[in-house]
Amino acid sequence: MNAQLLIKAAITVALVLLASVIARRPGVLGALVASLPVTSLLVLGWLYADTRDPKQVADMAMGILWFVLGSLPFFVVLAVSLRQGLAVVPSFVLAALAGFSGTVLVQWLLTRDTTGVS
Repeated sequence: MNAQLLIKAAITVALVLLASVIARRPGVLGALVASLPVTSLLVLGWLYADTRDPKQVADMAMGILWFVLGSLPFFVVLAVSLRQGLAVVPSFVLAALAGFSGTVLVQWLLTRDTTGVS
């Protein structure tokens, strides 16, 4: 394993741990930190560091945007099901299914042939 990979891993772990500690705080600060695209920021930063290609980073950022939109049903289903009194585990399962379905839908929309030619 090379040193660059180990440095990336250490920085990534440190940032994720920091975000998870801050996110435990009640109120808006915790929600704000949890909503930050830490993983995306790390991936885009490492991609640029590795490739020095801003176009590739821009393309990845747009791809992430579409999949974030597809994952939004996860949060809606989780919040609604918990507020309706459903137990935590079934709520997470339903939310995961909703998020997965949204992501699959986005994948289908992005890859479907719109030319009408098979």
